Amino acid sequence: MAKIKTLVVDDSLVVRNILSRELAKDPEIEVIGSAPDAFIARDKIVTLRPDVITLDIEMPKMDGLTFLRKLMEWFPIPVIIVSGLTPKGCSLSLEALESGAVDVIEKPSLDNERALNDFSTRLIDTVKAASQVQFSKTPFPRLVSKLGAPKPGGRTLGRRTTKLVAIGASTGGTEALKTVLGKMPVDCPPIMIVQHMPGTFTRAFADRLNRQTPIEVLEAEDGMEVKQGRAIIGNGSLHLLIRKAAGAWQAETREGPLVCRHKPSVEVLFNSFARQVGSLGIGVMLTGMGRDGAEAMKNMHDAGARTVAQDEKSCVVFGMPKEAIKTGGVEKVVPLDKVTDMVLSLL
Repeated sequence: MAKIKTLVVDDSLVVRNILSRELAKDPEIEVIGSAPDAFIARDKIVTLRPDVITLDIEMPKMDGLTFLRKLMEWFPIPVIIVSGLTPKGCSLSLEALESGAVDVIEKPSLDNERALNDFSTRLIDTVKAASQVQFSKTPFPRLVSKLGAPKPGGRTLGRRTTKLVAIGASTGGTEALKTVLGKMPVDCPPIMIVQHMPGTFTRAFADRLNRQTPIEVLEAEDGMEVKQGRAIIGNGSLHLLIRKAAGAWQAETREGPLVCRHKPSVEVLFNSFARQVGSLGIGVMLTGMGRDGAEAMKNMHDAGARTVAQDEKSCVVFGMPKEAIKTGGVEKVVPLDKVTDMVLSLL
């Protein structure tokens, strides 16, 4: 099998060396070169034809966001943003996802061996996921445009509901979530979300969705009320669960090791729904690589929950929905632009 040809673009030699070293540990990936700025990267892309690019946002000569937009227009190729912790870096990284980047990863801590190991796992998995995105067939920005950008509106459900919704997403999920939440009524059922994303970015991501969609979107905090009209996104550094306390549903956040190679893990959220919510739950699996949440979605289904998965054609990567379908735990398979309507019909 051909290796995944990867080009590393970052103005820091240290970071370029770390990324190249960690990627080289996987036999399915070949680092074909690196570049310190967009202009050298452009020349190497033309000559080396990489399958995937890792890209820093804040670079000299031409910033990564400008380079990404030019790349998506003239030479669409899967791009993974590897960005720092600064508020500016978070904001620009989210703009990059809206401009066509496949995923975003936080730059590693060089003095923390466990954090570096977790980074290496996520980097390798994300490169493999990105290599499956076929820009030549359907460039990602065009896919989002075709599905329709969500527009905040005043639609209402018009009634109380006892149902609760759990959503899992990974690669391509940031734009998929914008579509799903953007079509929700202002009094939507309570929603809890695990999106694979670094912890430094999830609050900014939640804030952005809160502005872009008609519902309230918040980053999870332990004890936060899970209620109608609100979507809660798991902190990218903690596992997210649901619990009932004093007669009310609450978010629970926990430290812990990676589960299904992720923290937060869809498996953890969905299993807590299977145990705590049972037949009042609706599970939704959106685009993403791997099988995080697949077994737990089956557990939700067996506990009486209704379950929905995004279809292959509208997925950026059909890994997580495909694995969930294979378990027999998925009741409905629909295109991304029909997910919200399907969820509302199951209330």
